[in-house]
Parts: sequence; C-alpha cells; structure tokens
Amino acid sequence: MDAKTPLSIGLDRSRGMSLSAQIYGSIRDAIESGQLAAGARLPSWSDLAAQLGVSRGTVRSAYERLTDEQYVRGLGAAGTRVAERPAPTVISRWSPEAPPLPRLFHEFGVAPLAFQMGVPSQDAFPFKLWARIQARSARRAAAAPVGYPDPRGDPDLRREIAAYLGVARGLRCTPSQVFVTAGFSGALNLAIRGLRLEGGRAWMEDPGFPLTRTALELAGLDVMPVPVDAEGLDVGAGIREAGRAGDARQGEAWRAADVAVVTPGQQAPLGMTMSLARRMALLDWARQSNAWIIEDDYLGELQLKGRAAPALASIDQAGRVMHIGSFSKTISPALRLGFLVVPADLAHRFGDVAACLSPAPAASAQHAVTEFMHDGHYLRHLRRMKRLYAARREALVRCLHELDSDAIRVLATAGTAVVASLPESLSDVDIASRAQRLGLCPVPLSPWFMSAPRQQGLLLGVTNLNERTLRADCQRLLDLVRGE
Repeated sequence: MDAKTPLSIGLDRSRGMSLSAQIYGSIRDAIESGQLAAGARLPSWSDLAAQLGVSRGTVRSAYERLTDEQYVRGLGAAGTRVAERPAPTVISRWSPEAPPLPRLFHEFGVAPLAFQMGVPSQDAFPFKLWARIQARSARRAAAAPVGYPDPRGDPDLRREIAAYLGVARGLRCTPSQVFVTAGFSGALNLAIRGLRLEGGRAWMEDPGFPLTRTALELAGLDVMPVPVDAEGLDVGAGIREAGRAGDARQGEAWRAADVAVVTPGQQAPLGMTMSLARRMALLDWARQSNAWIIEDDYLGELQLKGRAAPALASIDQAGRVMHIGSFSKTISPALRLGFLVVPADLAHRFGDVAACLSPAPAASAQHAVTEFMHDGHYLRHLRRMKRLYAARREALVRCLHELDSDAIRVLATAGTAVVASLPESLSDVDIASRAQRLGLCPVPLSPWFMSAPRQQGLLLGVTNLNERTLRADCQRLLDLVRGE
C-alpha cells in the first residue's frame, strides 16, 4: 500500500475507546489478517490525519504503539512500512484449537444423534430426580470442611461401589480396594501408573477400542494385537506370536507382555462374552508370566439378553486383575466418573499414586452418585434401561432386515450396538463422516482393527434411537451407502 491509497479505518467517536486506540486496532487487525502484507507502506501521519479528520498527534500515537509492538517499522524517507511477521495461523485438525481425537469423538457438548455409541439414553433418564439429588449434593459439598478430600474417592461412594459389584458383578472387594477416578480414562491412567507399565508391552484385543490403544501408546507401551474369536481373546495365539517375536530377538531377554487389556464381559466391539476356558487360560498366563490383566467392564451388567457373566476379577485368585468400570454408559459421560478395583495387597501403593498424580474428581458429583446408588435408584434405572435398549436393538435389527438390502448386513448384536457389514469397495470412515452431515452418527468399524485386513463396517448404537423416525433414519443411511 502506498501513500496514495487510502487506508479504510472507521472511527466511532461515541465509543469509550480513544481515537488513537481505534486507529491502532484497525491497522493491527489488518496486519494480523494479512490484509496489509509485509513491506506495505502506510500513509504518512499528515495524510491519514486529514483522511480521518483527526490531529496528527492522534495518528502519531497510534503509529508509535504499532512500532513499539513491532507491527511496523519507521524507515525515515522510505516511510512507515509493515514489518515481516509469521503467516496467520490457519485452524486445522492439528492446531491447538482443534478438538482431540476427532476420529473417536463426535462433536463435544451436543445432544446425541441417531446411531451414536458410548452415551446413554437422552430421553429416558430421570432428570427431575437427578436434578434434586445434584442440588442436595452441591449443598453438601459446599458445606464440607475446607480441606483436602480423600484422593481415593469419597468413602461412602467407595462403599456403595463395592456393595454394587458384589451383587451385580460377583466381585467381592472391600472399599479400600476401590478408587474413584475421572471416568475410564482416569482409571486406565491410574492402573498404568500404579503398575509401572510405562515403556512395557501390552496385549490388546484385535479389534479393540481405539481410545484404549491410543492411551497405551501415549503411555509408551508397545501394543501387540491379539485376535479374538467366538470365545473372546485367543490367549494361545498371543503366546505363539510372542514366542515368534522372542525368537526374532535372538535370545534377548523377552517377556510376552507386561499387561493384557481385555473386555471379557462383552467384547468391544463384537460383543461376545469370553468363555470360562479362555478366562482361566488368561489368568494362568498372567500368573505364570508375572503379568497383569486390566479388565475393562465398560457395560457392567448392561447385558441385554440373558444374565451378565460375572467379572473376570471375581475368579482371580492370584491378584493379577485390575477391574475398571464407569458411570458413563449408565448415568452420563458428563460426570467423568469411574472406578478402579485393585488387589488388596496393592491398595496402599495405588493410594500413594492417586494422592500424588490422579486424585478423585469433585466431591459434588461423587455425593450425587452415592445417593443415587444408596436409595436404589441406580439399580432400578439399570433394569429400565436394559428393557428399553433391548427393545430398541430389536427394532433396529428388524428394520434393517425389512429393508432387505445387501448394502448393510447385520453381523452381530454387541451390547448396546448392532454391528453391520459394508461392501468391501466402500470406506466405512467416509460413510460415517458423510452420515454426520445427515444428522446420523454411526461409528466406522475398521479403525478398531490393528491388523489387516481391516473389516469395513458400521457400529450402530441403539441407546438414542427414536422409533418414530427409525425407518427414515435407516433408509437415509442405506441410501448413503448405495450412493443415492
């Protein structure tokens, strides 16, 4: 820009901001946006003052501030020119402003969409009751002594969780073994820290939850995929693969793995329950290898058909299983509340880790869940949700069958989701991305696999289906897959 080109600056004399500050702000914004390029010449003080109808001193003050902050340079007879600056930041998925793990999470803080996984029913939760409980819990927390709360979690909540696990999951434990955490992620972090697994090796189900895999890798673990079949994790396959890897290292000290992370209750994402024979084989492997097992009991007792199998930790006699549960799928992920149950002889060590690195979340949320459980609301709510989710899952399967399409085939029912296949020629990631623009939120199956071939398919959550719009939602998804 040269002196003959007017600089467009609008001044508002009714604003509380000085005219000099308004001139400075307009020029700064033009420079930061790239409207004024590096090396562009600004009008002289006199020219800009005449153009704007202000004194030369007002413009001079603005220019001096721009010079002090290195937006412009005064070059004497060559005039005042825009200084060289870094190019304006473009917001991308890798920028500090981008949300984390975009492939794993739908947009944060919005109501769930049809087919979305990982969230409980929005329309069937007892919000009025919960609001009253939360209000009482907030008052209780506000009136509590001003001091550090127990980093392991509120003692009353830990007692309720221990009692619930004994009844619902067959897991006998004491409150001293229970640690309240910031959801599943907090429990997994506490388990990794408490067992000192950083830098070790982990077995993980293939396919398996991508967030878990990412978390293990971020903690520095070498993740080894172990296939699953109709009985769950194939322990023998994991041992054989580890043996081949050990042979390849030519006698170097080798352990098959330091930990195995499993979903034995309802395998994520395929839904099978680990057989008793496989459970015993996994426990034997852990005992003989001096390794650990992290049990992700992500759905707890939300078995929609029949009775849920007891937790793996309930038959652990050697103290090798860490049991993780959460309230995200049953109450709300917004609580960010979960729990970790550790063997009794590790409780003290984990208490130290929790106090230093991973203390329990805010007391008010803990008090609310404690009351919800103590007064019997939690178990009643679970019974209602099991009936509701089973009916919605059945309705979805029936609808997909009635549409009678080769484009989407039901492979399995897996907890609160339906697993559907897609034609090999399609990308499930692309289909899922395009579906979100239609107000649908299926989850692509292929990112759950570590080993090739990665099966193309969709995971269709049932918790937030609307039976009045279900057929139309299924038809829109089918049309998208067909390319119509």
